[in-house]
Amino acid sequence: MTSKLQIISLPVLSDNYIHLIHDPDSGDTAVVDPAEAQPVLACLKTQGWSLKFILNTHHHYDHIDGNSVLQRETGCQLYANGADKHRIPGINYLLTENATFNLGQHPIQVISTPGHTSGHIVFYFPDDALLFCGDTLFGMGCGRLFEGSAEQLWQSLQKLKTLPRNTQMYCAHEYTLANGRFAMTVEPSNQALQHRMMQVKQLRENQQATVPSSLADELATNPFLREDSPAIQAQLGLIGEDPVVIFARVRSLKDQFK
Repeated sequence: MTSKLQIISLPVLSDNYIHLIHDPDSGDTAVVDPAEAQPVLACLKTQGWSLKFILNTHHHYDHIDGNSVLQRETGCQLYANGADKHRIPGINYLLTENATFNLGQHPIQVISTPGHTSGHIVFYFPDDALLFCGDTLFGMGCGRLFEGSAEQLWQSLQKLKTLPRNTQMYCAHEYTLANGRFAMTVEPSNQALQHRMMQVKQLRENQQATVPSSLADELATNPFLREDSPAIQAQLGLIGEDPVVIFARVRSLKDQFK
């Protein structure tokens, strides 16, 4: 039986998280979306870990800027979407939808999630119920539509909704409190949302992270996964409307939310 993976989330920049994933059995370590190299190198040194590979979810600078230094300093391999090879320098393994590879004996599945960017992918560890989802899904939110359509991102999120409810979701930003404030405007009667907001406010007041969250919590409180909620549909005046239309309206309202 394989040991449980160890995860360290490093807060960097203004609100990013870099996630390090370590397999104690093999000694292998992966890093997800290293916005900066030095915090990763410092953590590796402190832990006595050796970096085997980088996992990039998409090409934005605040997810890849540490890549080249980490490759040079550690000799690690870079895994990213092959469709982004012109935008992410130095990819060693060009990934595609449903590609699989391992961290030690722990399988990793690639899921294509276009919408925030056209080449966005996420990394799912099925045996460990872990999801590293970059900017596709946030605590009580989702990514902005920079390169894709509302329908594309909705379809991407439908894939993630089918994962086991106990999946721990590691997104790349500390946006949960602001996202929750918006969520309250589109589903104010949601008691699970009200309860979660109290928890999130307490965590942030204590300068604690709200990441990870469980998929079960997201399904109960994240308006971008709840287009079928009668309360949201009524709040928006879109009862019985096409789910993509409802999702697009929620995304548009969030874009305008202050």
